Amino acid sequence: MELIPALQFLKLKEIPQAWVDTVWDVEFTESKPLDDPIEDDLTATGDKSFRNLYQCLLAHADDQQQPAGRDKVSQSIWALLVENGVSVKSLVATLSFFVLAGKAKVANIRQRVSGLHAASLYLLLLGLPGSIANKVLHEVLLETCLDMTSHCWPQDSGKKRKKDNLKSSQAEGKRSKPHRKDNPEMEVDEEEEGEEELHFSGQDLMKIRDAVVLLVQSILRLLQTFPLKNTPQSASNCTRIFSKLLYFEPTIGELTFAAGQDLTKLRSVPEMAFYGLQLLFSPKHGDQKESLRRVFHRLLYVILMMNKGNRGRPTLLVPCQDILTTRNQAINFVCHIVEDLKELAIPFLQILLQHICFQMVEKSEFRTHGAQAVGMLTSRMASTDYACFVKWLFNFSRHSKMVCRLFSVDVVMVLLEQSERRMEECTDMELAHFLPHKFLIQNLLFARRMDHSSTVQGHALACLAHCLELPSFNATRAVHNLFSATGTQTMLEGETTEGNLSSQQTQKIYRTLPFRTVEISTTDSSSCDAKENLALLLQRVQDSKTNVRKSSLQALKGLLKHDVIPMSWENLAVLSERCRDPAVSVRKKALQCVGELLTAKPECRVVQKAWLQGVVPAVVDSENSVQEKALEALDQVLLSQVKLYSTTRHLDANQRLTWELLELLCNECQSLSRYFSRAFTIWSKQNKFTQMFITNLISHTESDHAAGAWLLLSKVVTSSSRLPYDKILDAWDSMVSSKHVSVTTCCHILCVMGDIAVHLTEDTKARVVDDLMSWLKTFTLSLEVISAAVETLYQLGNSKDVKQTQSFLNQHCGELVSFCETYLAGIMLSENGAQDLNEELMVKHLHTLGVASLHCPARVGKRMVLLVESVLTTHSDKLTDCQEELPASLPLSQFKANSLSTRVRAHGVITLGKLCLQHEELVQKYLPVFARELEVGTEVAVRNNVVVIMCDLCVRYTNIVDHYIPNISACLRDTEAVIREQTLIMLTNLLQEEFVKWKGSLFFRFMVALVDPVPAIASLCEYCLLYLLLKKNPEMFSQHFIECIFHFNSYSKHKSYNKFPQSEREKDRFSLKGAQHREKRFRIYRFLLEHFTDTQRFNITIKINQTVLACFADEELPLDADGAEILSETFNILSLKEMKLQAISVLSGNTAGEEPEEENMVNMAKAVLQAAQKKVVSQVQKKAFIENSVPLIISLKSLLEQKHSPILRDLMAYLQVTMQDYPNEVKEFFSGDEQLAAEVEFALKTAEKDREMEKQMDNCSLAGDAKTPTAQVQGSVPGSPVSSRPLIPFCFATPQLPHPNPLSSRLAHIDRSRQEEHTKSIALERTVMPKGAVNDRAISTPKGVTINLTFDEGVSAIFSDRGSLGRETSVLHVQTPEQQQQQHWSAAVERAVSSPSEEKVKV
Repeated sequence: MELIPALQFLKLKEIPQAWVDTVWDVEFTESKPLDDPIEDDLTATGDKSFRNLYQCLLAHADDQQQPAGRDKVSQSIWALLVENGVSVKSLVATLSFFVLAGKAKVANIRQRVSGLHAASLYLLLLGLPGSIANKVLHEVLLETCLDMTSHCWPQDSGKKRKKDNLKSSQAEGKRSKPHRKDNPEMEVDEEEEGEEELHFSGQDLMKIRDAVVLLVQSILRLLQTFPLKNTPQSASNCTRIFSKLLYFEPTIGELTFAAGQDLTKLRSVPEMAFYGLQLLFSPKHGDQKESLRRVFHRLLYVILMMNKGNRGRPTLLVPCQDILTTRNQAINFVCHIVEDLKELAIPFLQILLQHICFQMVEKSEFRTHGAQAVGMLTSRMASTDYACFVKWLFNFSRHSKMVCRLFSVDVVMVLLEQSERRMEECTDMELAHFLPHKFLIQNLLFARRMDHSSTVQGHALACLAHCLELPSFNATRAVHNLFSATGTQTMLEGETTEGNLSSQQTQKIYRTLPFRTVEISTTDSSSCDAKENLALLLQRVQDSKTNVRKSSLQALKGLLKHDVIPMSWENLAVLSERCRDPAVSVRKKALQCVGELLTAKPECRVVQKAWLQGVVPAVVDSENSVQEKALEALDQVLLSQVKLYSTTRHLDANQRLTWELLELLCNECQSLSRYFSRAFTIWSKQNKFTQMFITNLISHTESDHAAGAWLLLSKVVTSSSRLPYDKILDAWDSMVSSKHVSVTTCCHILCVMGDIAVHLTEDTKARVVDDLMSWLKTFTLSLEVISAAVETLYQLGNSKDVKQTQSFLNQHCGELVSFCETYLAGIMLSENGAQDLNEELMVKHLHTLGVASLHCPARVGKRMVLLVESVLTTHSDKLTDCQEELPASLPLSQFKANSLSTRVRAHGVITLGKLCLQHEELVQKYLPVFARELEVGTEVAVRNNVVVIMCDLCVRYTNIVDHYIPNISACLRDTEAVIREQTLIMLTNLLQEEFVKWKGSLFFRFMVALVDPVPAIASLCEYCLLYLLLKKNPEMFSQHFIECIFHFNSYSKHKSYNKFPQSEREKDRFSLKGAQHREKRFRIYRFLLEHFTDTQRFNITIKINQTVLACFADEELPLDADGAEILSETFNILSLKEMKLQAISVLSGNTAGEEPEEENMVNMAKAVLQAAQKKVVSQVQKKAFIENSVPLIISLKSLLEQKHSPILRDLMAYLQVTMQDYPNEVKEFFSGDEQLAAEVEFALKTAEKDREMEKQMDNCSLAGDAKTPTAQVQGSVPGSPVSSRPLIPFCFATPQLPHPNPLSSRLAHIDRSRQEEHTKSIALERTVMPKGAVNDRAISTPKGVTINLTFDEGVSAIFSDRGSLGRETSVLHVQTPEQQQQQHWSAAVERAVSSPSEEKVKV
């Protein structure tokens, strides 16, 4: 088709010249209306006419690619237009008419398609030779045509459309309500979001898409022929447009990035966009370095999955599959460019990696994908460049922002998954030590274990455990060196390690699952360091932060699993103890860890024990999810592995594990029986025990592991209605006749017999009863078997008729009581009975008497009671005169010396207590005796059993025993730790069930147990108070707080406090008076205050003013020595940080950069609410302080000055602490005492100066740590932040709490001038820029700013928008010492600040 006819539809000869001139005059910035007939004709133009014209121009463009006749063809195109009277100026103006109409946001489908076609025609025309000479080029129109894709493609195209396509196509003028934009990459400016948009059907979108494809192809053809070197803004716009088109539509198949591609074969718009970005690297489009900077800057946000507009901070995209696919393609494209341009692209790859790290957000999903991107990009780097990046990453890992340190850990883990690089591959030997995996683990990953952020700590520890799973032998060896002095290593089967093992002398190889463990002696890590690292890890397991404890457990599990640390009970007990952690998530993690350890080490007995100690108690956990997890683990490991037993078939590994665990439960872990029974109670409700399970279980009762089978059977027998009773009776007969059955198995068999008693016939019952009686009368059974046998006897005689049951018990248990009475009489009444006493037999008779008498109280006579009493005393003559009573005031130990052993006397006390349970008159008779024994008794076992007896009696005879609770609680200060612990447990149980109330001195005695010299008892007391007792009485702590001050200082002059009755002995025992006990008192005060609510803190402050300070101010209480101690302690308590309201202290205590950014974003509304709450609470507190505290303080200060009391110092210290929150309102607060106001202001200023001096000296002494000398990088460098100052280089370091340096303090006091010179020298040394550095800029650096950078260090400057950092510095810059001696860079930085840019990267 000829060109001129194809141009006819544009009506070029009918277009008024005046209109054309006007359009050119306004620089194509606005659309000018045409005459109505002409405009209507142009508007009605279809896309077919545009396509015909496009094909004509394209044919001419293709002809011009031929070498022959080039000038001739070029001349004929422009000459043809002139000869036919076609004005190029009019043609361009007419095309702009369509472009501007299609650009409008309210443009309909026809206008948009026509606008896209017109833009394509203009770009194709511009690409023809001679276009510049014929004045086709206009930069504004060019930019508009390039950007037509974002204007014409509907912003809500991803939304659901109406199905009526025809109606949607015709109703072009019908608008809908504005929609939220679904594709953030195609968003326009914020102010346009509220405008209305059109609906488009699927057919409409396909038309626009085809037109967009044609336009993109036109841009690519333009880039192939038309140089953009002289129009850098156009090149920048092309980069921006192509980066946005990457999200235009999903791609099909894998993309290839070949240099010369056929445009017609590119299948998708993103594929064309990548090709366009590749074309921009051509030298004809400008400096290749500048092109690399532009493209990598745009691809940065694609890789980060962010949307970066022209203004404002980048916004996160939803990481859906399309976004992730585009991100992966962008990474592959960068890798292709790096391989293609090689050394030219490496510096910009370093910058790209830095910005990926520096602009990463805290969200875990984005961090994971970002770290993977860093790993993919670094894999294309040479070893030297890789070492430069690792060096930069080392500094980055100590940055003040928490998210930076957190992301550095993610990057390290990705780098560790790559194959290790050899040090000899690095051309710079100073960088070679950055290559090994050992450096990444020990200097980057393990160094974060001490991070101030709990999030970073926890993540680092979790990743440390994962390092042992890596296939790299050197990575596992590095972890071994940290924790093991012997250097035990773990490597995968078949892994080759070149040169690593050849120099080792001794190797011991053994198998552990899929790993081979090689024990190698090494000197890399001393045993001292290994012990310290392990101790630190164990300390982290008890950290206050939940995520740190979880990660520490995971790390500990990994070290144990891979034999890095010994599989000792001390290490495993830490895991099992965390199964009872206060945090639910930690308990679940601990259960998971012990489960994984059991799977990895099923034959290790200590692991089996740790698993039982952790999992079995969890079945009674207060959290249902933890219960379910524990029950699931027990079911999987124990119940599901009970298979039918056969002597011809061996047990597999899982079955052997099951029976070994059950054996442990029968022997070493019998204390877990109660929790284990609870599990079966839950399972029975779920109908867990089938008939097949019972059959399989009974088949094991005659095997080598019969003990475990009887244990399970004793738990499940009550849940099954059908049992093979014959086999159980056979086992009973065998047990009765055998002498080698274990005690535990006997008890379980007796339990089973008792449970099946209701199903037995009367004859069988009678036979079993006879067996039991004959067995019990031998008195050869152990105490546990005796108790179980008597309980089984009760179950055999139990029936619906209560009288019949009691008659049975009186007959058989009474017979046992008579046997015991006869034996005791023979011993106690004979003259030499105690001399030839069989202690074991005596104990068994006493125990049998105790358990049997509980079932037949009527058979217990006064003679029997006196016989038991005679075991404790030698008043045997009283047996002949039962009317004489035991003196109630004498303890058991105050009678005539008894020749019986302590063990016999301890069992005698227990038996006497059981007799008292059934006879109230005995309780009243012996309680005074028991109480006196607690005071003066010397035998530990006897006193311990007395505590148990009295607490048991309190349950049944509460009113009688209540008078003796002070005697029981006095044992909380007993000299023996076992009695203190027993008393604490028993009293807690009574308080829980409300058999005992918080009366008298009981609360304060519990407080004294908080500071028990045995840490385990103090910890147990804290647990009892917080998790068992405080929940029942939340006001308990605040109600007793003020009285604690008077009680522990033994001060009784107050009219209300410390007035409950106490003996002098009790006062002395529980007194914490004096300077030697001050630390204990304040430990109690802090514990109480930490668990106050803000309301309680506020009220207690007011109450202290009213009941303590006011009494001294009004001189109701004398200011003597004791009074001065109380007043001083009160001021010290009011100065405690725990006394400060949390609503104020928590918000003001948060430091910038330490809280997770993700949480800050999510909880923004909560933070605003807290800030408002803080303001309100602060105002209320201020008002209360002025009204209640200030008058008292002024009065007390005057009184103390009159008496020249040293307590004045404590008062001023309290004011200094309190007024720190109101430094500018001191005069307002103390308007009634100007002198006091001046003194407080002076104290505040002095304290502030001292803090600033300490901070300055700390910074001066530690500023040099920010460098990374080669000699120091091998160790773990903690680093510390320097004081932030605008435009000073970053010092990447882990934030440390400020602390004075002793050496710096001496220097400051001795020679201040030398210290100042030293500070200046440090500042100058770190702020030098090299001369003649490479003329490249960072991604975000404005083009007009001349800042030189050194890319051989893999570092760039990162500038931020003003005001986005607050107090943080704005430049990231690390230089070598050689470069720091060349040029000062302050002038360049000033120019950078003065030059605005919209492309500055947010830091």
